[in-house]
Amino acid sequence: MTLDLILAGGGLANTLAAYRLKTMRPDIKLLVIEQGPALGGNHTWSFHGTDLSAAERAWVEPFVAHSWPRQEVRFPAHTRVLETRYNTVFSEKLHRIAAPVIGESAMVNAAIDRIDAKSVTLKDGRQFHANCVIDGRGMVKDAPLAVGFQKFLGLVVRTKVPHGQRHPIIMDAQVPQTDGYRFIYTLPFAPDQLLIEDTYYSDTPALNLPALRAECEAYAKRRGWRIAEVLREETGVLPIVLAGDIDALWMQSMPGRPRSGLRAGLFHPTTSYSLPCAVRLADSLARLQRFDEAFVHDFIQDISRRHWRDTGFYRMLNRMLFIAAEPGQRYSIFERFYKLPQPLIERFYAGKTTLADQLRILLGRPPVSILRATRSLDESGAWTFAAKHKSDAEVARVMQLR
Repeated sequence: MTLDLILAGGGLANTLAAYRLKTMRPDIKLLVIEQGPALGGNHTWSFHGTDLSAAERAWVEPFVAHSWPRQEVRFPAHTRVLETRYNTVFSEKLHRIAAPVIGESAMVNAAIDRIDAKSVTLKDGRQFHANCVIDGRGMVKDAPLAVGFQKFLGLVVRTKVPHGQRHPIIMDAQVPQTDGYRFIYTLPFAPDQLLIEDTYYSDTPALNLPALRAECEAYAKRRGWRIAEVLREETGVLPIVLAGDIDALWMQSMPGRPRSGLRAGLFHPTTSYSLPCAVRLADSLARLQRFDEAFVHDFIQDISRRHWRDTGFYRMLNRMLFIAAEPGQRYSIFERFYKLPQPLIERFYAGKTTLADQLRILLGRPPVSILRATRSLDESGAWTFAAKHKSDAEVARVMQLR
């Protein structure tokens, strides 16, 4: 049987697309193929209440594991509570909600050997055919992007007594600034349960897991939290894009093939948040009337190109962060940013920064070298930076994340 659509990789983007198609277009014959034991892998995705429209939030709501009415940031010079809703999706709940809807059209523990024109072959020899295959298996190796890295290790812990934190602290930069811009990210899930995540905007993707675990435990101790049990651990290394060539990205690794998620460049360049892009792509695919490969390729490529064009300002800010700022002083850029009006901050996270917002963000003396800031406006310095810090093995591992 020839299917209408195969979604290669069961990460966030492809799982949401399959779920949306199954609920809106049950006539579409599709198959999601995931190499792991469950859709979504082992991930936590978060988004701000202002990142999605009311209609988008309505259908995403079943996936939300926790939601808080406000969030907080802490820096050496000031702290601030923002009255912006914050939401978190767990991969476990993504699978639990999506899998029954997708039903037998979801295949897990299925490693893909190769993707050809309109077919997918598994490592066990099975082959599936479709009019269209969308590849959502993470960024291609050696992608034509100059990147820095957002890397982290998070522990979900149970505390011996209630921890007392009532809302997320999405950035606590009142910690030693090592390996670039460093902050602790904490999400309270229950009176005695929370996520403690040690995060870095770093030049390199290297993770020292024992050291990061110790840092999370030390932070808990400083906050007066006694850990009774570690319930879960999550690590990640995400690309922070400084410069690149979106057309070359689409030409690399099986040109002409539709793609999604990181492989399509659909994520926020500065925060690496990917859920809003995944939601919008799922909605767009569910409205399509044709699922032939060439048409879907051109359709998603156009979305990707427009996203790249619309997010150029964020890549320029990333260059200022990684190239113009000294690693130990990168926090000062965020510290300054979080003194700006709340609606501007909300538009920034939503990827809807206006020209007036851009001028407001850049207004005044930046907390970096003026000469280096000027040089960072040119993309050429980003390629030099990326080449200096590149480790082929580590970068290849990073780009498999989705």
